[in-house]
Amino acid sequence: MASSSCPRSVASEGTLRYLAQRRTQKTPVGPGCQTPSLEGVMNPDFLALGLGGTNMLAMLWAVAMGRRSVGVEMRGDPFLGVHWNIREDLYHQLGLIDQMMLERYGESRIPRKDDGTLISLADCFYHPSTRAGDIVADEVIDGYDRDQHIVGTIHHVEYIDDRWKDGMPSRVITELQPPIPPMTPDPAKIRSDMQEVLDGPSTFQASAASIQLLLRRYLEKLEELDLKMGLFPRVRLFTHHRVVQAAGDGFIPQADGRMQVRIEEITEMDFKGKMVRLRTPGSETIDLGVPELFSIAQGFHSSDGERLGFVQQDVMVDHGDGRGPVVAQADFIAGLIEILVDGRLRRRIASEFDKDGNEYWVRQIAVGHENDPEVGWVLVQVPDYMTFCPIEAGLVPEGTCKNSPEYFSAYQILLYDFYIEQSALILEVEPHELRRIQMVYGPKLFSLIERMGEDARIAPNGVIAGDSFGNGHFLTSAGAMTGMIGHSYRFLEYWQRRAEGKCVESSIRLLADRIKSDTEAWLGVSAKEFSEAIPINFGAERGAQIAAASGIDPHKHAHSIAAGRRQRHSLLPLDPSDWRRLFLRNGRVVSASLPPLSPEHPALREWEKAMNMDPMMSSMLEPALGD
Repeated sequence: MASSSCPRSVASEGTLRYLAQRRTQKTPVGPGCQTPSLEGVMNPDFLALGLGGTNMLAMLWAVAMGRRSVGVEMRGDPFLGVHWNIREDLYHQLGLIDQMMLERYGESRIPRKDDGTLISLADCFYHPSTRAGDIVADEVIDGYDRDQHIVGTIHHVEYIDDRWKDGMPSRVITELQPPIPPMTPDPAKIRSDMQEVLDGPSTFQASAASIQLLLRRYLEKLEELDLKMGLFPRVRLFTHHRVVQAAGDGFIPQADGRMQVRIEEITEMDFKGKMVRLRTPGSETIDLGVPELFSIAQGFHSSDGERLGFVQQDVMVDHGDGRGPVVAQADFIAGLIEILVDGRLRRRIASEFDKDGNEYWVRQIAVGHENDPEVGWVLVQVPDYMTFCPIEAGLVPEGTCKNSPEYFSAYQILLYDFYIEQSALILEVEPHELRRIQMVYGPKLFSLIERMGEDARIAPNGVIAGDSFGNGHFLTSAGAMTGMIGHSYRFLEYWQRRAEGKCVESSIRLLADRIKSDTEAWLGVSAKEFSEAIPINFGAERGAQIAAASGIDPHKHAHSIAAGRRQRHSLLPLDPSDWRRLFLRNGRVVSASLPPLSPEHPALREWEKAMNMDPMMSSMLEPALGD
């Protein structure tokens, strides 16, 4: 038996011997195996490190411009379980890609569905003649499901303002006109100003994984089509691979500073509750050569970016509350509840008070999917003063170890109770009823912190994009929209410049600058979400309607402190959400529509209940309610 100190102890000796034997027998191992051919991998025009939405769209733009793309991803198929609120620009961009591909390559080199018809990215995404609902993305893409498209449209846009006014609970409900989805994609409607995009309303809603699967399957089919036809492949994909980790390898600087890139195949396993990735035994490194341009877009933390010296810094924002510049940060709890939120975008802002009577504003959002009762994403903000400390709450005795099961279970109870109580307020469902509804994810505590790098150019031939370059308030899907609608479109502009004869150096410099300007626009717009009341993805015009209806100065800020948040961070780490580890709370799936919004503030309803139950309390509260 191997010594416990041996680094290979993350897998059993038998497992490693089996994998090595399979490798020496030239038999593919695992779902990530690639075709033995490495044709088209050396010196690609474009190399995408990380295959999220940003980089996959960047690959498609490169191919649509007649360039060759290679993509590298270590996590296999897309899996991100969150739901996105999507601006219509993405639909128009997909339509433009369809148009450019057909014009450049003709029908014979466009991927087809199983029934032989051409795949249209835009039509799979949305079409007026098909419908939304509970979908399997692959069935839509392959043509098995001919009646549905991937996204849902938004039919209800609601804003609940439950902030107290003049010392009393106050409720103002604003129901806004939902956006009308476009009938056809129109490239002329693609906006290049990211602030304008983010200031506009969301038009569609969709599972992030479904959108990513649409892009991934199209790329896979391009690769398969070219290899079957014996043509030099426009696309090569390595979906269980990473840049070689060994020191001095992986990224190899050339004499002119450009990076040569080498990758390795990995095996992924769950080792004692922890996801472990190791190089597949017996596998050989793959040399990708020196790409003209490579992009790192691997999520909000990129180890590849760090290897190349990239560093993100906290973004400081002055909220006008007298504290001066502070880190733009807020904590939220996310959960997926199987209740029919439907094609709805509902936001709520409310007042919470600490023990000293200081007022804090907390925000909540409920996002659904048209005709799908299994999608009820609810995110609720945690006020700064709240700590979820089991000792303070009296659930465990003083001195209980923070790493003990008792402490952690008590913490989970506090987290769940708070989440249910807050979710009930935005869904208008009683907490005891909400506890009976099935949850397939969460509640998960996470932190929104605005961070950004200094320069998106990380090598003479490389840039960093998407969340890997900068991240802000993504409660309204602004991060996904910035990466896919903004950053990826800059790669199209890059290849257009190259087609016009512009040099690589100036084109990459401009690309990096535009990635940064898009991110700065996102951070500037999203900074309002940390302190101001109006949500950014309702649109500037709708925001003015909300401000007028509430009667509260839209530039007014609530009192806020950082001490509680710091304590909460010290209690338990706020690790990023791991969407691959779903946790099921058994219960009902509710397909009935949400109850209508009550015109009365929740606090007033609670007071009325108390008055009905206790005549003495009634006599105490009646004078206050009558003022």
